[in-house]
Amino acid sequence: MSKTTVESLATDLHALPSQVQHVLAELGAEGDNGKLELDADTLEIVKEAVGEMVQNKQIALLTGSTPRDIASALNIGHAEVQKSLVKAGTLVALTTALQPEVAERIVESFGYSVKWAEPPKPKIKQEDDRVRKRAIGTQPRPPVVTILGHVDHGKTSLLDYIRKTKVAEKEHGGITQHIGAYQIVHDGKKITFLDTPGHEAFTAMRARGAQVTDIAILVIAADDGIMPQTVEAINHAKAANVPIIVAATKVDKPEANVNKVKQQLTEHELVSEDFGGTTPVVPVSAKTGEGIANLLELILLQSELMDLKADPGGEVEGVVIEARLDKGRGPVATVLIENGTLKVGDTALIGNAWGRIKAMFDFQGSPVKDAGPSTPVEILGLDSVPNAGDHIRQYLDEREARETAEKIRDAERESQLAGKSAKVSLETLKQRMEEGESKELRIVIKADVQGSVEAVRGLIEKIENPEVDVKVLHAGVGSITANDVLLASAASAIVVGFNTKVEPTATSEAERHRVQIRQYRIIYELIEDIERAVKGMLEPKYEEKYLGTVEIRQAFKLSKAGAVAGCYVSDGLINRNAQVRVKRAGEVIWEGKLESLKRFKDDVREVAAGFECGLQFDGWKDFEVGDQIEAFETVRVDA
Repeated sequence: MSKTTVESLATDLHALPSQVQHVLAELGAEGDNGKLELDADTLEIVKEAVGEMVQNKQIALLTGSTPRDIASALNIGHAEVQKSLVKAGTLVALTTALQPEVAERIVESFGYSVKWAEPPKPKIKQEDDRVRKRAIGTQPRPPVVTILGHVDHGKTSLLDYIRKTKVAEKEHGGITQHIGAYQIVHDGKKITFLDTPGHEAFTAMRARGAQVTDIAILVIAADDGIMPQTVEAINHAKAANVPIIVAATKVDKPEANVNKVKQQLTEHELVSEDFGGTTPVVPVSAKTGEGIANLLELILLQSELMDLKADPGGEVEGVVIEARLDKGRGPVATVLIENGTLKVGDTALIGNAWGRIKAMFDFQGSPVKDAGPSTPVEILGLDSVPNAGDHIRQYLDEREARETAEKIRDAERESQLAGKSAKVSLETLKQRMEEGESKELRIVIKADVQGSVEAVRGLIEKIENPEVDVKVLHAGVGSITANDVLLASAASAIVVGFNTKVEPTATSEAERHRVQIRQYRIIYELIEDIERAVKGMLEPKYEEKYLGTVEIRQAFKLSKAGAVAGCYVSDGLINRNAQVRVKRAGEVIWEGKLESLKRFKDDVREVAAGFECGLQFDGWKDFEVGDQIEAFETVRVDA
């Protein structure tokens, strides 16, 4: 074994300390306080990898790096980086997370290029980790089950019967008021249930990258059959790519017809086992308990087929099911542990919240000291309220967790200020194809009437392309809702509306989740746009937006400024960036852009109707008194 330090190794290799640290981190060979103990083979690998970075003049940065991080990586003073930022026209604090293109530009100004690195894996409590791994190792874990279905088809009553408690009676109007997680034992084996208000919450977590469900139970009342919300639930479960077990509820009612439910399911590509398909349909009653045991046995059988496993001694992984601010207890988060074991006293980073776990409670409110895979727990000790769907990372160092949380918050603020384009759009489909990101265009369809829905869906599904599959995730009647946007966000899809409106909440959710909504009045325009997008031919659409009309009342020739038109704004306004069209006797004689816009001697951004102004045109001086100037701008529009 060879003993050295990061600094001495960097000196020997004519490298930056940050280059050495990056290579060591990638190899998992980080030292203690800069001291290294490497065998000969590892040392050679380190030297070769560092030498390559030196030759290519690369430094490694994480996404969201700050000016302070860049200074550290380049081994230079903070002031030098700040000077470079000022030259680039960027004024930010040393702790502000920079956009990737800004960071690259600053690093390039010092003669280096950026090698974007993966974030380091969180540090596990090593002592506990060694003990657990020797004793436990990878083992089967309980399945996580979500119950979906129409609003009054008995989801909560079914879960209430399974849990042997009376949740439905306690909740206002029998409607689930919160997202809960519960565990039951059947035949000596545990099953974890997520009790959600519906597929909206199920999909909201997926939209944040949290795929927590192993099996979906689709509840359909045998006396009602499939309803519009049931269709949405089916499409959301399909989009999540999870196995579906159908629970035909209320079979105790005389009007119950399970065969009708099975027949309706075939219309949505769910063929029951009785009809030669693969979808189990279990008749159940939350009133009498009929079929409940059979349903639980099917869940356990499905989980065995899926071979669900986790390592209770591994790295802690988990996801937030719900979170809230409690007046007496502070931020409270309900967390589902997916891997490893979370203990009271552990330091955790959850989304942009962090803290030392002060207390944990199981689903019955009893305090617990630890929680293993597929276990739902309520935790206290975070500094802020995380979001549903946020992931957990466990840290050994509290300071590192806090600094990481601050970086994430800075990056989120920068991202919100900068704004982002749609995750998926018809315009960017060709680029995504070329980059190998997309082989499928997923679409959510909403239309005014069922006939329109069927017509649009039928024509879209006929579009063929060898490189791209067009898939309709959901098609329904009515306005475009926030739920449609959530489904599109979770599945990286676009939303298409035909002769229908967009609800205000859907518009705000689309902006937040960067989902493209396109509306159409003519069906063939809709189909042509999608066909062109699939072929990579779709160009953005633009239209003119009228700003105002300006009359030329005087013409001046100034020795320094040149030809200036003295004008009066008769309608609307004119701004500095406007495009202009000059008309004489009703005919357009010139079209172009402004060179300057003035009020008296001052440059101004815009001049409104009723005021005078001075104009100069970019590359044109042949104006005359009496000419009419039409000001407009070209704006991009979605069809």
